[in-house]
Amino acid sequence: MSDQLQKFMFSTAPVRGEIVSLRDTWQEVLARRDYPAPVRALLGEMMAACALLSANLKFDGTLIMQIFGDGPVRMLVVQCNTDLSLRATAKFSDDVASNAIPASATLAELVNAEGQGRCVITLDPSDRQNGQQPYQGIVPLSGVDGPLQSMAEVLEHYMRHSEQLDTRLWLAANTERAVGVLLQKLPGDGGIVPHPGELDADTWNRVCTLGGTLSQDELLQEAPETLFKRLFWQENVQHFEPASARFECSCSREKVGAMLKMLGREEVDSVVEERGHVEIHCEFCNQRYEFDPVDIAQLFVAGLPGSITLPAEQRH
Repeated sequence: MSDQLQKFMFSTAPVRGEIVSLRDTWQEVLARRDYPAPVRALLGEMMAACALLSANLKFDGTLIMQIFGDGPVRMLVVQCNTDLSLRATAKFSDDVASNAIPASATLAELVNAEGQGRCVITLDPSDRQNGQQPYQGIVPLSGVDGPLQSMAEVLEHYMRHSEQLDTRLWLAANTERAVGVLLQKLPGDGGIVPHPGELDADTWNRVCTLGGTLSQDELLQEAPETLFKRLFWQENVQHFEPASARFECSCSREKVGAMLKMLGREEVDSVVEERGHVEIHCEFCNQRYEFDPVDIAQLFVAGLPGSITLPAEQRH
């Protein structure tokens, strides 16, 4: 089962849908970090959701989904580029050990314990020279009825209040896969209808009811094609070419060097004086970049790259 995202459109109504399944992409994330089960599930659901939302971007760039928490998990981040290359990470509170998080911890207990958690989605275009600017939407992790109970509810809340789009999501993740289904009602008449008279005003409610029959076990165990056939076999649907997803981290030695130069020579030299070198650790891919005194001198004098230190498990 390859890592793919399938888009489709209901022909008799302004409703679109997507199904994504991430196996190798998700395994690349898990190979770099050992997350507690509830954090792993939440991050996997975010990863599937990020792919689903980014598939509808109208520009070349990156969708960055962040959850800022006030519980044992301080932040979860997923980035997805237009080409469906993804990376993800989670950070814990300084005073909480990751192995102390109970397996039964809920979303609210993980990131909204004090009611101050929030979801931030940033759309960052690659080409800002042509006038395209980043856009950011922020919503709390609580609705009118209290704390939101799932990642799907959080993102439905976000799309309804920040984008004014009726959206339904079904998400699931385990140690093998991260999967998701999205249905979205488009503004206006939309649809791919041959004649206006063929519009079906009940399509949105009907397909949402069908989607609501999905269980997490079904999402995780069945292939996307099987899920689609079970749900929408009676619907008139147009499919689009599937898109492949993959893990990719955008960190590089050049980017780390540029960051050190922004800190300034005095700040960097103080770290070298204290530790003998500067070591930067990528939170996403677990790559370590090391700069010794000679590297630092070269960096600030001529901008030359220095040496790289691999994670311990990659050393020989």
